[in-house]
Amino acid sequence: MIMTVKHYDGYRSFQYLTPGKHYKPYPLPQSERYRNTYEMKLSESEERIFNTIQKYYPIVSLRDHGFIVPKIPDDIIPYCRQLHTEFDYEGLARSGIDVVFENFMDGISIITSQNGLKWNDVILTLGIRYCDIAKQDTVFLAKTFKDLQEAKVSKRVAILPSLEAASILENEVDRVDVLYGLGIRCMGITYNEANTLGSGLTEKFDGGLTKFGRKVVERMNTLGMVIDISHCGDQTSLDVIEASESPVMITHAGARKVWDSPRMKRDEVLLACAEKGGVIGVCAAPNTTLSSKNPNEHTIESVMEHLEYLIDLVGIEHVGLGPDTFFGDHVALQDAFDSMLSLHESHGNQDYDSSPFVKGLENPTEAMSNMIKWLIKKNYKVQDIEKIVGGNALRVLQSIL
Repeated sequence: MIMTVKHYDGYRSFQYLTPGKHYKPYPLPQSERYRNTYEMKLSESEERIFNTIQKYYPIVSLRDHGFIVPKIPDDIIPYCRQLHTEFDYEGLARSGIDVVFENFMDGISIITSQNGLKWNDVILTLGIRYCDIAKQDTVFLAKTFKDLQEAKVSKRVAILPSLEAASILENEVDRVDVLYGLGIRCMGITYNEANTLGSGLTEKFDGGLTKFGRKVVERMNTLGMVIDISHCGDQTSLDVIEASESPVMITHAGARKVWDSPRMKRDEVLLACAEKGGVIGVCAAPNTTLSSKNPNEHTIESVMEHLEYLIDLVGIEHVGLGPDTFFGDHVALQDAFDSMLSLHESHGNQDYDSSPFVKGLENPTEAMSNMIKWLIKKNYKVQDIEKIVGGNALRVLQSIL
């Protein structure tokens, strides 16, 4: 049996209910969801460094998920139309992550809506997940910076409740306060398409941050909520950075100079984010942070090429890790929600073969660990690794929360 890094008491999602009676169960991946797709071997000295980092330094994922994708692709949509989607507490316990920005897959909450990103769906999703979380002791909901500091001490995972986009606000700025009251501490401005705040990254014309969007930015600053521009268009991103009094985060993205797609960020946006004191988290979702050096295979090497480009561009104090992984077939979920969320458009129109998964970074259990090991093997100083894997993110969070 593999020992978990965090406390895990054996709890499985909704085990207080009876499958088939209280909700419809769907076949889920079992032990294979923990498999290591890529073994990052370390020497004895490297292993000691890795163990030291895991034991003493805070590890922050700017975007990851405990969500489990059904085993059968045709089950994905009906599975997401019910309240009871399962969360992998054991997988997160094995990950070594101390703090995770978790949006509870709000972008694919389609309980009452055909297209997602609606107020009722998100509130229902938050409520049912919070209920499930209350029944176990591996993860806990963090609301303050002090809560985040408790994670490593208590050997638990601090979840910083986040939302993918602010589309659910419609034109109601006071909903920001309601979401804050419900524990949300980070929110994206747009997803791939435009909303009442601004333009998403797949829009042909980006009109920038709207008047309502500026009101939301101001309210988020006032409350102490992290602003995320990962899925915003270029002009909207620049407008948000300029309008915000607080640093802005790009929790999960990459560099367009490394892979030319709308999902990646222009240098101008990356530099503006850093100049405002923000942090950029490198994403590892399939078919996002590819590299023009090897466009037909998505691996840890291409993902980390984005990281090293960012370090050279904005400095090591402004980068972090936001793998954006979950458990099960990520590409199958992308395919299921492609038209609904403009996922293919966000990846661009380059001629490349879709990767079935990202070699070495398939799920939260292995992603952060392998990224840390990669940095160790590349002879990064421990002090610099500490900044990348959590220190930079915590510095920003301490100034906002």
